[in-house]
This record gives sequence, structure tokens and C-alpha cells, in this order.
Amino acid sequence: MKEVIGLIPAAGTASRIAPLPCSKELYPVGFRSVDSDGSMRPKVVSHYLLEKMRLADITKAFIILRDGKWDIPAYFGDGKGLDMNLAYLMMDLPYGVPFTLDQAYPFVQDALVALGFPDIMIEPDDVYRKLLLKQSETNADIVLGLFPAGNPHKTDMVELDDKGRIRALHIKPEQTQLTYTWQIAVWTPVFTRYMHDYLSAKKIVDTLHQNELFVGDVIYAAIQSDMHIESVLFQDGKCLDIGTPEDLFKALRTTCQKNWTNK
Repeated sequence: MKEVIGLIPAAGTASRIAPLPCSKELYPVGFRSVDSDGSMRPKVVSHYLLEKMRLADITKAFIILRDGKWDIPAYFGDGKGLDMNLAYLMMDLPYGVPFTLDQAYPFVQDALVALGFPDIMIEPDDVYRKLLLKQSETNADIVLGLFPAGNPHKTDMVELDDKGRIRALHIKPEQTQLTYTWQIAVWTPVFTRYMHDYLSAKKIVDTLHQNELFVGDVIYAAIQSDMHIESVLFQDGKCLDIGTPEDLFKALRTTCQKNWTNK
């Protein structure tokens, strides 16, 4: 089995909840227990994602930053506190998350990639285990983790056929009857190379007036190219993007209630 490497884009500006005293990925959402004495400490939002990767035995991850977000490596360091090996890369082109992810191409081109967004909280805990198992069973080039969508107009909505296969992605539709969104993914070197070539072509065609590109745009292009794509549906799963004030409040309220209930 190929090595699995986590890939985490953290180059955003958090404009929807600005100003913040820290990078959005380090905003405290809930608490964690300190093993040495059992006392509680604040738990930053990106900790949840890294924790779920580690539960799937993913021990290496690249976090991709923009200039100025030095508080993230200052906080996590080399990943020792999570029993992981973390490294950091710098964003180049500011045209969207796919370009950010492509900065890791020289380092992950031969690996299985586990993608996660550090400002999105997801449940259950075994999401990456199930995606990796699905990829192993089907040899799919991409496996998407699907969740019920709370705010369809803010995310990529997934269109499924009558057999549950992914037919299309709809990027932040104003109105939709669709139910599920994708929030995490596992992919092979086949899709890593496809995205790299796709973005290279985009840069050649238009570098001065590039509209923002979403990961969903590249995945949908891969679907149209007949790439082998599978999914795991977490019908009772949850996902919450803390990128807006109302969703941040919801995350804070939910996690604090859980912490105090379990104390």
C-alpha cells in the first residue's frame, strides 16, 4: 500500500469573520484533556482534523500557508504533540485552493493523499479510515466523503444517480434540491497528476484574470474525463464550517456543551 500523506490548505484570509486575533485555523473551539494531569486546555479548530487523520494512521501531513500565518507552525511545530510529522509549504498563486494544494505536488506525487479543510469540523471520528478502506477495495482514483449539507449555497453539492454514484458536482448553487456535500477526500497519484496538469493548462491560458477555482471544479472535470470516482456516504455524519460568525457560534456552543457533559 502506498504511503498516505495528509494535505491541508491553510492559506485563506478568513475575510468572512475578520478581524481575528489569530489565524482562523487556530481559533479555539472547545477543550481537550491534557494526558499528564487530566486538566482541560483549549482545542483549536484544526486540531480536530489532524486528530481524525491520526486515527486513520496518517502520520505525515503538509500544511500549506500564505505569508504571515506563522502562528500555525508556531503552534503545532513539527507535530510531536499530535504524534504526527508535520511540514509546511508556502502558497504561490492566489487563484483558489487547487493552486494552493498543487504546491505540494513535488512531495506527494507518488503518495495517496488525504485532503481535509482545517476550518471544517466533521463527524464521525473514523471518516478517513472508511475512505481509505473504500479506496483499497475499489482501487478508485478519488474517494469523496459525503455529508448532509446544512448550507447548500455555501458548499459543493453532489448529484448522485439512482445507484448512488456521483454524476456531477454543483458549486455553491443558489437553489438546489440536492442533499449531500463532499467535505473530505482521498486520492491516488492519478488524480494528483491530473490536477497538476489541469492547473498548468489554466496558468498558460490565463494568469492575469484568473477567476477563483474550487477543488470541486477540478473533481468535476475529472468526472467528465471518466476518472474512477467513488464515495462514502456518512448519512448521520456532521460537518460544520466555522468560516462565518453564525457557524462559529454554533461550533462553540456545540463543542462546549459536549465538553461539559463529558467532564
